[in-house]
Amino acid sequence: QVQLVESGGGLVQAGGSLRLSCAASGNIFSINDMGWYRQGPGMRRELVAAITSGGNTNYTDSVKGRFTISRDNTKNTVYLQMNSLKPEDTAVYYCNADLRRNRNDYVAAYWGQGTQVTVSS
Repeated sequence: QVQLVESGGGLVQAGGSLRLSCAASGNIFSINDMGWYRQGPGMRRELVAAITSGGNTNYTDSVKGRFTISRDNTKNTVYLQMNSLKPEDTAVYYCNADLRRNRNDYVAAYWGQGTQVTVSS
């Protein structure tokens, strides 16, 4: 079994900061890309930021310059540092990891349970 467990969400005022963490555990052979998605009320889930195993990153335009994604491959953990938060960042944030459970496995996408981020104005 593979689990992705997120932490770090909460309520913050506009202009504030939060740091999300997501740790992958269980039967894991290797992890390729990891990322953060979000889904606001009445919205489709969207990619916020992603990072490859080699550390290359990409961000959706609305968070560039404010959010930073990073990972610790020794801990199978991905982070999202969110600064200068805006009310429109309010959403449930989901962690994603593309991984193999063993050498012969296909790469598959795994998801965390989601963590709520609420930014008040």
